[in-house]
Amino acid sequence: MKTRFTVGLTGGIASGKSLVADRLASLGAAVVDTDVISREQTAAGMPALAEIARQFGANLIRADGTLDRAGLRGQVFSDPAARKRLEAILHPRIRKAAWERAGTTAGRYLVMVVPLLVETGFTDGIDRVLVIDAPRKLQIGRLRERDGVTRAQAMAILASQASRRQRRATADDVILNDGTRRRLIAKVDELHALYLRHAEVLAKH
Repeated sequence: MKTRFTVGLTGGIASGKSLVADRLASLGAAVVDTDVISREQTAAGMPALAEIARQFGANLIRADGTLDRAGLRGQVFSDPAARKRLEAILHPRIRKAAWERAGTTAGRYLVMVVPLLVETGFTDGIDRVLVIDAPRKLQIGRLRERDGVTRAQAMAILASQASRRQRRATADDVILNDGTRRRLIAKVDELHALYLRHAEVLAKH
C-alpha cells in the first residue's frame, strides 16, 4: 500500500531537473532518478542489454560488454518504430526497478525524476507533477555547452520530446528556470514546504 506522498519531477532536456532534484534531496526528500535506473538496467550483463543486442544488433555491445549508447541512439533517434521497440524493452524494467528503489530510499516524501513522464505516461503512484520549464533558446544554449552538440542536433533532440505546452498541461506545479540559480533555489524551497504539508496530511490517513 502506498504510504508516502510522491512528486513526479519532469522537464525537457537541459531544463534544470538535476539541480532541482539535488536541492530537494538536500532538504530531506527521497529522490529516485529514472535516468540512473536506465543506465543500471543497460549495464554489462543485464537482461535488458541482451535483449537490446538481440533486437538491434550485437555490434552495439562493445568488447568490454558495455552498451554503445551513441550507436543505439543513432539507430532509434529518427526511427519512431525502433524507439517504440526500445521503450518496450526498457520502460517496464525501469518502472519496476524505480519503485523498488523508492521502497528502500528514506525521505519525508518521494521525488521520482522522470524526464519522459509525459511521453511515457509514468503517472501511476504520482500524487503531484512538478515540471521544470525553460525557454527553448536557453535549452539549446545549455545543451550545446553541456554536450557539445550542434544547434541543429540540439533542436532535433528538443523536437523529439514533448512540447513545453504538453508538459505544462500535465503539471500541478511549474518552475520556470529562466533566471539565476539563486532564484531557482528559492522557488524549489517554496515547493518543498508545500510538499511537506502534503506529506504530513497523507501520513495522517
